Amino acid sequence: MTGVELAAVADRLPERARDVAQRHGVAACAGPDDLPAGVQAVTIAAPTLDHASLASACLARGWHVLVEKPMTTTLAEAERLVAEAKERGRVLAVGHTERFNPVVRSLLERVRRPRFIEAHRLGVFSARSTDIDVVLDLMIHDLDLVQALVRRPLVSVEAIGVRALTEKIDIANARLSFEGGCVANLTASRISADRVRKLRLFEDDAYVSVDCARQEGWRYRIRSEPGKTPEIVREGLPAEVEEPLAVELRIFAARARGEEAPIVTGEEGLMALRAAHRVLERIREQAAVADADPA
Repeated sequence: MTGVELAAVADRLPERARDVAQRHGVAACAGPDDLPAGVQAVTIAAPTLDHASLASACLARGWHVLVEKPMTTTLAEAERLVAEAKERGRVLAVGHTERFNPVVRSLLERVRRPRFIEAHRLGVFSARSTDIDVVLDLMIHDLDLVQALVRRPLVSVEAIGVRALTEKIDIANARLSFEGGCVANLTASRISADRVRKLRLFEDDAYVSVDCARQEGWRYRIRSEPGKTPEIVREGLPAEVEEPLAVELRIFAARARGEEAPIVTGEEGLMALRAAHRVLERIREQAAVADADPA
């Protein structure tokens, strides 16, 4: 990346820190307290349980922070980080990388008033991220996207989830209702045979289909002309294929330099986390009802 210099790599496993640091010719550190002088911004891609403590320590050092999603495990931790960043005048960005997918950015620029949204985010099982539920691991991407698209308060949530291969929720479905009438139906699974990242959106005058993995999107509408039979017109969403993580990091660096740049703010990360916790709460309630059923 131009305009950015990698200063150091920190990991609690010394051998991992040394391996990555040697490959890039930088210092290897054990944690935030060991990072060299002159650091201005950090990215945190540790297990979710460590996000709050690491981000807080980095903000206390006066650094700008990009923390992976979900930003923290609990809402209280996320609220504290937002307050700390505001108090210290530092940038706090949250790694909802899908927002920087070129086709998603194109969609966000063009959607006016969505009425119904359906999203499927399915993944092949991996031991990675099994310390958290699939809601916090995968569905939170779409919870963030839907709220960015609707731009209205979330009114109610219905949800169900199943533990299939781990002690956490591995597959979940949620139905979200927003002020103004929009409804979103989200499905997330980490035990699927194929990797799927698809979203469909319906407005009063159009239907949009997006494949986030392929970075392709199509908008369908009816074209009517006097004396002619109405026909369906398909238009591609303009988007140049680009690695979303690279876009996210570039924008975070620009914001850290004081430039205007559309990061996913700590407040937005907190909003997505609140929605995720509402989904998890409904899942727990549904599970309690099922356990109480004598049948």
